[in-house]
Amino acid sequence: MIESIRIMWIRQIKEYWRSKPRLIASIVQPTIFLMALGFGLGPVFKQAGGLDYVQFLTPGILGMAILFGSVFNGVSLLWDKQFGFLKETLVAPVPRITLLIGRSIGGATTAVFQGIVLLAVSYFIGFRMDSLLHIPLVILFMFLIAFLFSLLGISMGAKLDDPEAFPLIINLVIIPIFFLSGALFPINNLPSTVTTIAKLNPLSYGVDGLRGTMIGSSDFGIATDVGILLVVTFVLLIISSYLFERLET
Repeated sequence: MIESIRIMWIRQIKEYWRSKPRLIASIVQPTIFLMALGFGLGPVFKQAGGLDYVQFLTPGILGMAILFGSVFNGVSLLWDKQFGFLKETLVAPVPRITLLIGRSIGGATTAVFQGIVLLAVSYFIGFRMDSLLHIPLVILFMFLIAFLFSLLGISMGAKLDDPEAFPLIINLVIIPIFFLSGALFPINNLPSTVTTIAKLNPLSYGVDGLRGTMIGSSDFGIATDVGILLVVTFVLLIISSYLFERLET
């Protein structure tokens, strides 16, 4: 069981590492977002209320990079369907949930790698953490976000058959999740209906956890953030496992 998880984990990492355009784009794109928004809107926020927008924005862009990097793990499932590799793994004498967990951990690992690189780059842009001792907690939140949304991507991939349609459909799901997570702006000052929706968004707790561990600013509390992410991940793991079991060989 452990061996099958390890094999799928290593495969996902090798698949990511061999695709150099994907690797470069996954790091460059959020860096451009951080620089454009941080330098572009930073002076506006300082004039409005003295907020250092680069400090506020960096955890949010970190959450964005991990969200997009992990959820598109579902694309590899669709290509495996197309080329027959998925059928070969599904007929293997191992529980399917181990294949699911291995894929999800592999996708989460590559997304966390993107996050760590982006965190290092952010220091050259002007971001500073409150304490470097909090880096293990930051990586924990990165992994929780990545594993959760990797499961979401696989769930979507299990229900779809067209690799070209997947990015279009998944964007309809994750774009609202991103914008309603508090990554770009505080959610406390939004209309009450929008704030309620944002509080139902699991990424809100991931971004809040990153912001709390990185700059000491948390709306919900670190313990609440971890608890919500774990509960949502557990529920999504059950759903993903059910969908994965129903895949036809």
